[in-house]
Amino acid sequence: MRLSGINIPDDKRIEIALTYIYGIGKSSAIKILKKAEVDFNRRSRDLTSDEVKKIQDILEKEYKIEGELRQKIKQDINRLKEIKCYRGVRHIKHLPVRGQRTKTNSRTVRGNVRKTGLSGRRKVEIK
Repeated sequence: MRLSGINIPDDKRIEIALTYIYGIGKSSAIKILKKAEVDFNRRSRDLTSDEVKKIQDILEKEYKIEGELRQKIKQDINRLKEIKCYRGVRHIKHLPVRGQRTKTNSRTVRGNVRKTGLSGRRKVEIK
């Protein structure tokens, strides 16, 4: 089954399957299913075409998902960078933005830099 250009797994409950769409979490999925009047425990392969259409309409009208949401997030980050606010500067420097410590535990943001485990000797160049 496809919703908003995303393949949704057939063997999972529809409540969980909707979370495969970028921008839809579990609580959003529950709200969508309540509005569409679909049982949470049904498998996505068991839905009728009318139920799928209801879910699709709700997603299109009320939620920013997938490409539109990614584009909005990117625009927000670029705005922060342009006005050179603290968070924007942290984004520019590829450092943690939300107040995490940087002495340790920021390897994923910094690009997995390991500078502490090196020995003092230089490698000899082979000519």
